[in-house]
Amino acid sequence: MSDPAERLQAFLARVPYVRFLGMRAELAGDEMTAILPFAPHLIGNVMMPALHGGVIGAFMEMAALSQLSLTAQSARVHKTIDVTIEYLRPGKAQTTYARADVRKIGRQIANVHVEAWQEARAKPIAALRGHFLLAGLS
Repeated sequence: MSDPAERLQAFLARVPYVRFLGMRAELAGDEMTAILPFAPHLIGNVMMPALHGGVIGAFMEMAALSQLSLTAQSARVHKTIDVTIEYLRPGKAQTTYARADVRKIGRQIANVHVEAWQEARAKPIAALRGHFLLAGLS
């Protein structure tokens, strides 16, 4: 499967949590944007209402893995080694977007940064820095 759009859709279909979140992704040239449409089951704070922090973190992790499925092709899903998440402002009850930037791909490990935003990309709600074990390597 050499078509990037097919690889991306295959990754999204392979991960059950992606389906639970309702996440999808779009390609524009070589840029992938992950999209998390709002759904009531994603709320963590009903008083505000605000998205659950774990949902935001998982969405960014899935965005990183989606980007890696395009950059470091593998028949299997890459494994998360560690992630650090910075929560910058509350995630409102609305659609959330994320873009992942693969900073370095080594022989076994990839370093990825992700930013998530809602109304304006210049005002991110969270950021993720993560290391991922490339699948198929040992």
